[in-house]
Amino acid sequence: MDFIKQELTNLRNNALYRTLKTIDGSQSKKVIIDGKEYLSFCSNNYLDIANHPAITAAVIDAVKKYGWGAGASMLVSGNMTLHKQLEKEIAQFKKTEDSIVFPTGFMANVGTISSIVGNGDLIISDRLNHASIVEGSKLSKATFRVYAHCDIVRLEKILKRAKGFRRILIVTDSVFSMDGDIAPLKEIFPIAEEYNAMVMVDEAHATGVFGESGRGVLESLGLEHKADIVMGTLSKAVGGMGGFVCGNHDLVNYLRNKAKSFIYTTALPPAVCAAALAGLKLIKKSAELRTSLWKNINYFRERLNERKINCGNSQGPIIPIIIGDLEKTNHIAEILFENGILAPAIRPPTVPRGSSRIRVTIMSSHTKEDIDKFITILFNVTI
Repeated sequence: MDFIKQELTNLRNNALYRTLKTIDGSQSKKVIIDGKEYLSFCSNNYLDIANHPAITAAVIDAVKKYGWGAGASMLVSGNMTLHKQLEKEIAQFKKTEDSIVFPTGFMANVGTISSIVGNGDLIISDRLNHASIVEGSKLSKATFRVYAHCDIVRLEKILKRAKGFRRILIVTDSVFSMDGDIAPLKEIFPIAEEYNAMVMVDEAHATGVFGESGRGVLESLGLEHKADIVMGTLSKAVGGMGGFVCGNHDLVNYLRNKAKSFIYTTALPPAVCAAALAGLKLIKKSAELRTSLWKNINYFRERLNERKINCGNSQGPIIPIIIGDLEKTNHIAEILFENGILAPAIRPPTVPRGSSRIRVTIMSSHTKEDIDKFITILFNVTI
């Protein structure tokens, strides 16, 4: 096992070693680490509802009624009333025929992709898609082709050359997790239709944030019902845990029978489903949460533009401050932390080499003063 020590040494020597910071208390815009309060600018809890009283109350009530664990996979004895309610609610929210819930978003992507396609099929993926999409694609044993980030021309070239495949699946994030930009979905769907390809859209970072009703980028672009498969998570703006896939009844029944990450794992605890139901209810009835979030996003971006800070093509609450140099990025993250800001450095292999960054995420509960504090510290550091 000496290779493990050597690899850890290599990571440390190359400024790539990762350590954990332990948060004491609840997740919100302010967190406690080692007894000190920090402003969090790195959480995917965009609407700051992870510890909302309505969610807490729903969890307590569910535990009293249903206990904690589900006991088995949903296909054995783990399919409980709240699982059924949650899947129905997600389908109604996303305006699809049906939905299926997985314990995590990662499992939703891996299980769906690896069961939909296989030997003799083709997967075409954006280069910056989430790791769960990449792993699911590899596990499927389908031919795997990657197009340059948001490059429609390259995507079509791959499709033109795709001959003899049984099925073709184009898969893309709607909002990319490290860059915050949006996939060119208006261009993808017509091309997919022309070449008879299925389209799967990962709305993990869009659900609850984009669209008039918070249903995601597909809603905001007027493209609902275009995607064959819509994936999302309950662990970001919804404030809980779990992943889901939406589509027609046949798709959901197929995944229940074929997706190994659904079949061979214990179901979510019913209280987790109760939390998700409460979170979705808050998203539907509390448009002001999204209004506050977008107000903060726009203000933060305005402040960055004052100094022409490179934040890529971000179009939502994920705003990367792209530094490039690995050592400098680590240094800036350390300075922020020393001054009460939690915004860790994001380094390879999470992002490509030469693009290390501070991945900032904005929350609806951030105030103008919170943002100004972050910006002041950042501007005092040479980027």
